[in-house]
Amino acid sequence: MASRAGGLTRRRFLTLSAAFGAAAGCIGPAAAGTPVARWHGFALGAGASITLAGLGPAEAAPVFAAVEAELARLEAIFSLYRTDSALVRLNRDGRLPGPDADLLACLAQAAVVHRLTEGLFDPTVQPVFATLAEHFAAGGEAGDPGLARRLERAGALVGFDRVTFDDERVAFADPGMALTLNGIAQGYATDRIAALLEARGCRDVLVDIGETRALGRSPEGRAWRAGIAEGPQGGAVAEVVELRDRALATSMPLGTVLDPAGAVGHILHPRLGIVRPAWRRVSVVAASAALADALSTGLCLADPAAPPAMMAGGADVRIIAARA
Repeated sequence: MASRAGGLTRRRFLTLSAAFGAAAGCIGPAAAGTPVARWHGFALGAGASITLAGLGPAEAAPVFAAVEAELARLEAIFSLYRTDSALVRLNRDGRLPGPDADLLACLAQAAVVHRLTEGLFDPTVQPVFATLAEHFAAGGEAGDPGLARRLERAGALVGFDRVTFDDERVAFADPGMALTLNGIAQGYATDRIAALLEARGCRDVLVDIGETRALGRSPEGRAWRAGIAEGPQGGAVAEVVELRDRALATSMPLGTVLDPAGAVGHILHPRLGIVRPAWRRVSVVAASAALADALSTGLCLADPAAPPAMMAGGADVRIIAARA
């Protein structure tokens, strides 16, 4: 699981969607007479983009204004860096009365993936991440005996089954617990924006808010095509995936590193903390970006010798994994 600390680069650099993948051959020229509108912005700590086929820039302007308003609303719920966000207030106080419906929906999806991955996806790993981030930011070393003791204390606070949530409140069972939704919130926001666009009559859409969601057809009249980057810095495309009414998310255990040596990645095991993942990249194609996002994060930690049962086809997903 993952979070972020000041100064760290963004967790997801990982899919080269049509928004910036033309050079990689992921999108071709629009079919004759098909207008195309594109939006680029910033959301949840990362660059974001939208491509609409069938609308020209003037027609799309009010739609994109609505997108920006919705992203601002979602940022106020899920950001770990805004002191007034719902998530920051929950982590600070240990409880949040009257939670927004989107926070509850995201937590419900997180609970589903927590079960599907047999606990590998666990948003309560935030205390472990914070301990490591603070240690390395202060110049500490991986072998510091004090770090092991602090990690043991932080690990005792991990357990998504100790988070309760309903319409009245979200609450932690123990003081010091905290959530990161960075392994699912970008996907959730991608789904929300796709739903907003669909409700406004947009039928052929590609949304990339850290994760990619495709609706309908691309400007060329075929399935949208998105490339999976070979490594964290982009560059070569490992595989091109066709998407139509599906979503794609990719996670890399070493996509962001916490230590100067580059050995401690941002995706941490909820029970073991720092592990050497067997996978260097996991991509998931699923019906929703939130599901793909959370699954790709959790499955980075899967043991190839004893993977979660859903990796064998127990869910309606496609998994594209590269061994370390």
